[in-house]
Amino acid sequence: MPLVSSSGWRWRLVLSTLLVCALIFELDAQEQRGTRRTAPKQSKPKLGKATNKGPRAATTKPKTKAAPAQAPAVLTQVVNRGKFKKVGETLSVPTGGTLELRCRGKPVQWAVPPYLEEEDDGRLRIVQHERYGALTLVNSTGADTGEYTCYPMYCEDTDCRKEYNKAVKVFVFFPDPQELFVPSSDYYEVIQLRTNWPTVLPCQVTSPEAEVTLHREFPPVEVAVDGTEISFDVKKGFTIHRPRPHHAGALYCVASLGALRQSSTKYMLIYVNYPMAPPAPVIQASSSSVTVGENLRVSCTVMGEQNVAIDFTWEYPGQQIGRPPYTQESAGPVSGGAAQQQSQSVLLVDEVRDVDQGTYTCTAHNLQGAKSVSATVKVIPKAKVIPKAKPKKP
Repeated sequence: MPLVSSSGWRWRLVLSTLLVCALIFELDAQEQRGTRRTAPKQSKPKLGKATNKGPRAATTKPKTKAAPAQAPAVLTQVVNRGKFKKVGETLSVPTGGTLELRCRGKPVQWAVPPYLEEEDDGRLRIVQHERYGALTLVNSTGADTGEYTCYPMYCEDTDCRKEYNKAVKVFVFFPDPQELFVPSSDYYEVIQLRTNWPTVLPCQVTSPEAEVTLHREFPPVEVAVDGTEISFDVKKGFTIHRPRPHHAGALYCVASLGALRQSSTKYMLIYVNYPMAPPAPVIQASSSSVTVGENLRVSCTVMGEQNVAIDFTWEYPGQQIGRPPYTQESAGPVSGGAAQQQSQSVLLVDEVRDVDQGTYTCTAHNLQGAKSVSATVKVIPKAKVIPKAKPKKP
């Protein structure tokens, strides 16, 4: 029994040793296989076509960084230290008080009423800070009433321009207990009534609470304001939307507030029938070929709106030798019901000469512009008369 036990123990020792060796060899084999799997694969160089060009340096496309979007400009009023109020379309500040506005942006530019631009007496101060622009007006008066605008600026290096589409504005009233209208040095102001453009009578009041009416000087009567033909805006004044001849004359505004009643500057309205477009002349010669000694007639005609003046000028070959122009001009309505007018200028050339051959140019002008048209005339020499041969006597 002891021999058997000793022999069994030895065999168990040998088998254990073999098992440990096998386990070690297996672990070593797995490690080698893992190393082969994770080893980086070397890429073979690609063979390209042979060229005479040198090696090209590797370049990376630069990434364009979008410029950060700027926040929209905001206009605020400083009401007290550290307190701000976003302004609306209009604002009222007591006369003699201080107006302080801030506009977000870097940089910004300000536009102020004409009176402040012309009368710079040190009351207006504009400062650009890091993130906003500040406008301060002290000792305000009724004449400071008007529109205050902040323009954000777009800058590239040192070149800056206003961004008009991002402007923010406020109309500021400075109510004056003694002056209902913004003071003006002019007693009369001449304004053109153009048929193609609305006309504004700037009866500018210092208080938005004033009641304003429109009046004609002669005959003395109040003009009806229906909101369609004529309308009123406290920030602009009266607007005549489609001027007509009956709107012409001397007009003025009357403002009332409490017991105070005052009249404005007088406005002299002059009616001008302004055309809708430049003229469109048509030129025609009596003949494109004229024989020496004959008369030539070149007409230039414009069909347009009634009561619109047309001026004609000519350029013609005879100017080279100083031949005086002979022209006939006429204007009149066109029959047939259409509200049109025919204006015409006719250039007459008596007893055509060789020098009259060439280009005739007519230019028609109106208040909207000018346009030229041309025609070419050829001068034919007179045919020579060959006397008949006398018959020979027999």
